[in-house]
Amino acid sequence: MQTIDLKKQYKALYTVKENAPARIDVPPLPYLMIDGAGDPNTAPAFAEAMQVLYSLAYTMKFEMKKREVDYPVMAPEGLWWAEDMADFANTPKDEWLWTLMIMQPEVVTPELLAWAAGEVERKKGLAAVHKVRLETYHEGLSAQILHVGPFSEEGPAIVKLHEFIAAQDYKLLGKHHEIYLSDMRRVPPEKWRTIIRQPMRTK
Repeated sequence: MQTIDLKKQYKALYTVKENAPARIDVPPLPYLMIDGAGDPNTAPAFAEAMQVLYSLAYTMKFEMKKREVDYPVMAPEGLWWAEDMADFANTPKDEWLWTLMIMQPEVVTPELLAWAAGEVERKKGLAAVHKVRLETYHEGLSAQILHVGPFSEEGPAIVKLHEFIAAQDYKLLGKHHEIYLSDMRRVPPEKWRTIIRQPMRTK
């Protein structure tokens, strides 16, 4: 059995101290991705997208294990933005745009995804599986920070991250990125662990 230890291979990307911003250079990585819009707390499309991603990720994992390749299903991640990123903080949540995603090992192919989509639709009736794509995402130079607590209290961590970027004479680039390390179904909100990542570049 071949074992691909993604958590060990990319440990630096997922090991962050609370309230301590750090620089990181993120390599190109393959993800399952699905796009959507609306308030994540109320939009049915958001909950469906999360269900679809997990269903596909586990279906492919179990199929690859039959082929003597084992790997973990990674934490879900989200890219967040608005039409006017300069005013993102004041944009109503029902106008937010998002991409939910889960990192995949290199052994996952478009052909495997197409097969898994058919299986998930047949077994669970989730037609949205056909909206999922396999895509390489490259953030490059970024800064990230760990926030512990509910999403509604992320503000100070985001401010500290942006101040850290500005202090190094960099500016924000691209989309607000969150990595959800905790199982929100089992862990109380005050203990949720979320990595907040922001790509950056020189001014």
